[in-house]
Amino acid sequence: MQFPESWLRAYCNPPLTTQQIADTLTMGGMEVEELRPVAPPFTKVVVGEIKEAVQHPNADRLRACQVDVGQGALLNIVCGAPNARPGIRVPTALVGAVLPPGEDGQPFAIKLGKLRGVESQGMLCSARELKLSEDHAGLLELDASAAIGADIREVLQLDDHVFTLKLTPNLAHALSVYGVARELSALTGAPLKEPKFEPVQPVNDARLKVKVTAPDLCGRFSGRVIRNVDTQAKTPQWMVERLARCGQRSVTALVDISNYVMFEFGRPSHIFDFDKIHGALDVRWGRPGEQLKLLNGTTIAVDEKVGVIADEREVESLAGIMGGDATAVSDATKNVYVEAAFWWPEAVQGRSRRYNFSTDAGHRFERGVDPSRTVEHIEYITRLVQEICGGEAGPMDDQQVKLPERKPVQLRVARAAKVIGMPVTEAQCLDAFARLQLPASANAGVITVTPPPYRFDLAIEEDLIEEVTRIVGYSALPTTPPLAPITAKLPPENRRSRFAVRRLLAALGYQETINFSFVEAHWEQDLAGNTDPIKLLNPIASQMSVMRSSLVGSLLQALKFNLDRKAERVRVFELGRVFLRDASVQTTDTTVRGVRQPMKVAGLAYGDPDGLQWARKATHGDFYDMKGDVQALLSPLQAEFAAAQHPAMHPGRCAAVRVDGREVGFVGELHPRWRQKWELPHAPFVFELDLDAVAARRVPQFEPVPRFQPAERDIAVIVGEKVTHDQLLAAIRSADTGGLLRDAFLFDVYKPQQASAGLGLNEKSLAVRLTLARSDATLTDEQIETAVRAVVERVTTQLGGRLRG
Repeated sequence: MQFPESWLRAYCNPPLTTQQIADTLTMGGMEVEELRPVAPPFTKVVVGEIKEAVQHPNADRLRACQVDVGQGALLNIVCGAPNARPGIRVPTALVGAVLPPGEDGQPFAIKLGKLRGVESQGMLCSARELKLSEDHAGLLELDASAAIGADIREVLQLDDHVFTLKLTPNLAHALSVYGVARELSALTGAPLKEPKFEPVQPVNDARLKVKVTAPDLCGRFSGRVIRNVDTQAKTPQWMVERLARCGQRSVTALVDISNYVMFEFGRPSHIFDFDKIHGALDVRWGRPGEQLKLLNGTTIAVDEKVGVIADEREVESLAGIMGGDATAVSDATKNVYVEAAFWWPEAVQGRSRRYNFSTDAGHRFERGVDPSRTVEHIEYITRLVQEICGGEAGPMDDQQVKLPERKPVQLRVARAAKVIGMPVTEAQCLDAFARLQLPASANAGVITVTPPPYRFDLAIEEDLIEEVTRIVGYSALPTTPPLAPITAKLPPENRRSRFAVRRLLAALGYQETINFSFVEAHWEQDLAGNTDPIKLLNPIASQMSVMRSSLVGSLLQALKFNLDRKAERVRVFELGRVFLRDASVQTTDTTVRGVRQPMKVAGLAYGDPDGLQWARKATHGDFYDMKGDVQALLSPLQAEFAAAQHPAMHPGRCAAVRVDGREVGFVGELHPRWRQKWELPHAPFVFELDLDAVAARRVPQFEPVPRFQPAERDIAVIVGEKVTHDQLLAAIRSADTGGLLRDAFLFDVYKPQQASAGLGLNEKSLAVRLTLARSDATLTDEQIETAVRAVVERVTTQLGGRLRG
């Protein structure tokens, strides 16, 4: 919300400086994001009228102008502007004037000089030279009523400031100059100038039949026909300047009037070309297949979720957002229809985003606009139209279909004091509501407030507490130390923090990425096998339409982004939430019914594991590099890996990761199909684990240093070729060794090229080192042999193996 200080002071003029007003508004909940002067400082620039402009004798593009600046004698000023002509009044910098700094940053002083042999006694100025705008196509033409010789700063009110407010969505009542003035009056106690809307007497019986068939779209619709309007009339300079300081450029007189009333009172309205409307208007929801060409030139398709204003032939306007091109006013327009309506906020919210644009009208209607003043504002618009463009007004048409019910809200004074954190009395609360023009009554410590029609943000007790706090003043709140001691909450030792997990992955050479939780629908189908993802009702982009159930797609996108920029080695990870359908989940403070939201940690590695180095040949890594990273991440927990299938992974190079018998994720190489689809030169390796499993860790237990030396025995067993390392070690650890086995380590694998004595082609020899020990005594040879024999017997019975040799 942007507006000039002078317009604000026209309604409420407290005895405060500009900066004090800004501070007051900010502390009142309306943050002043920017405060800037309308124009930079400059001196001795007055209104001058060009009396004569003749061709310069020595330059084709220059004119010698005789300018009246109210000093009696005319000044001779050489000017090169294309619009320099007799009869116009323009800013004139006299000799000795100091203009705003130019591109070199230095102030520009006007001196008496000669241009191509002709003396110049000043300078005629453009808007850009005075730093009023970027327009430098010609001289800044002033209103013909501007007094000759008057200071240009007074004529254009340049000693003014522009406020830019950063308003929260609940402050719809402050989206106008009058609304801000009303708040400023309440905050400072300065009187508020109430506007008067004198009714315009109709002089004809011209009417437009309007039918409101969607009361859930439009609660009130008011309108009036005005005949014989001069649409080519010029917008007054005072209105152009006020609009410009609100960030709105002048278009035509009728459009400017509509915009002016919107900025002044927060009332968006629309003016139709009455003669272009076919029959009656119907305010309704759109229908599938209908189209509308908007004022901005785009053609959109509407449906039953979008409100429209239609005539008997076609859709003419997008309800509460933008008018249509077919009924737009033009220079040929003679008769207009002025409309002001109350659109339900729920019926306007989100509609602009569907078409990728936003309007000032939609911004206000989706937050709530006063439904009680539609007729008064049309009267005001009518009077402005007649003053500027002429015209003959018809009778007012006002249909009240369904207005919002303003339910009373109660405030307990004792609770207000508790929430605010300082004592407040019933009288203070009533005074605050009176200053805010909120009807209130008190009974036994309970104040009942009936919100006025323009306050859509007062619905619960906390809203009223906030209003009391704003008026009492946040600066008046006491600084109270906490009553209870503050003690740090120590995390349990058996869990890592998320920060610790991030540091560990960074130490392994990975870099963290942060991605959106909504992804492309085909990622879910391809990479997670999820045929029924959770869809977004209103995605911010068409390619981000579903909630992710896996982090893999986000990491692949980060990889593709880096490879497109010639990265040779990429190692990235993400800690993030995924979203899965789960009917058992109920709605709580942290959950949503039907949706489970676990945290996951995922990593991706591409390229040489160690980067470029001289001592080894560059490789692209393999499954075991990524497996090692997963083991390091889970350590000291012992992870188990079992062959598995995953939609995103290579069918023969993927393993499920298990901890304590529970599956916690997977690790593997990307499927060749997806490598080809993503156009990756080589397949990356990916893991994804439950964050809870990664965060868990065992607390170290004290054990004394063994007093007795362990014994080591090496055995070589012959097993079938399909027997895995994990199967072998599982069989060895399950052997009954009387608790002597401390460790088993595979150190050699032998596969014959051809069948040999004792070893077939479909067999292999696995050499394992066994570590045996007791904590209370030295092992005897008999105990060692018995333990080794138990291991061999278990391998034989469980895996069909035999001792080699």
